[in-house]
Amino acid sequence: MKTFSATPADIEKKWIVIDAEGVVLGRLASIVAMRLRGKHKPSFTPNMDMGDNVIVINADKVQLTGKKRTDKTYYWHTGHPGGIKNRTAEQLLEGAHPERVVTQAVKRMLPGNRLARQQMTNLRVYASAEHPHEAQSPEVLDVKSMNSKNTRVAK
Repeated sequence: MKTFSATPADIEKKWIVIDAEGVVLGRLASIVAMRLRGKHKPSFTPNMDMGDNVIVINADKVQLTGKKRTDKTYYWHTGHPGGIKNRTAEQLLEGAHPERVVTQAVKRMLPGNRLARQQMTNLRVYASAEHPHEAQSPEVLDVKSMNSKNTRVAK
């Protein structure tokens, strides 16, 4: 019995839409990262881009557990001396680009290599419920019903 190794002709990509409203950020990011890599498929091959195209809508309504909304800090450096900057998750979610919180969480759950950067191009995140990918007829993946811990009621 030989080990199956997928070729580009064997790859079948689907379109999936996920509603992030009320879903816990880390659980959402791990499910999306798994779908982007293709680990949910029985024909998974680690060195190929086998994952699906994932559309995440309502990214601005994602939930964080505990005090992460106010305490979780995102850092970056400008490249100049003393140029370290930071923002909290709450500032990012209420700012102009709340979808960046979801994008960054998914990016950090993928390996840091060229293949992961290629797989990140298959992710589309939108802050609102509208998206321009209706022509691809994406399937809806209900993350809320997968596990009761995936959702959280806002307080």
